[in-house]
Amino acid sequence: MDAVDTTMEKLRAQCLSRGASGIQGVARFFRRLDRDGSHSLDVGELQRGLAELGLVLDAAETEGVCRRWDRDGSGTLDLEEFLRALRLPPHPPQPPMSQAREAVIAAAFAKLDRSGDGVVTVDDLRGVYSGRAHPKVRSGEWTEEQVLRHFLDNFDSSEKDGQVTLAEFQDYYSGVSASMDTDEEFVAMMTSAWRL
Repeated sequence: MDAVDTTMEKLRAQCLSRGASGIQGVARFFRRLDRDGSHSLDVGELQRGLAELGLVLDAAETEGVCRRWDRDGSGTLDLEEFLRALRLPPHPPQPPMSQAREAVIAAAFAKLDRSGDGVVTVDDLRGVYSGRAHPKVRSGEWTEEQVLRHFLDNFDSSEKDGQVTLAEFQDYYSGVSASMDTDEEFVAMMTSAWRL
């Protein structure tokens, strides 16, 4: 186990010591640390947050944690990435989600997978998601194709291949699921977000 894994194990232990709402509590805590309102934590924000939880790391160690769990390559750690890191121990399998959560995730995936081939691509997204109103498209900085690819990359694994499988989509939402207390809350969020 390397230093980053050790740090994550310590943080998981800290969450467990806070009781059943530990991960949700940490999520709220990290939202407060997001001082610039970017919905992500830079190395300084993360380092301060870990120190407040009793995990004092130097800048290099904090950068290592950030790099390990930064799935989108942004150089910062968004809350879902961090929650996913907390939820996924390096070796044991993930605990299963409830059937209600799995069903609503599958329904959202099916809505995106217009071709029905079990893989969501930019072509599938064109029929469901429009990037024309995105600020970067309107400013001419990005094409609609780039917006759709960026949107798709949110759900893709660390290998950004432009194809999202149901397993990758479920993996993404397992991180979101970890921050929601009840099935009802999660199902309502998914139903609203995906207009199911």
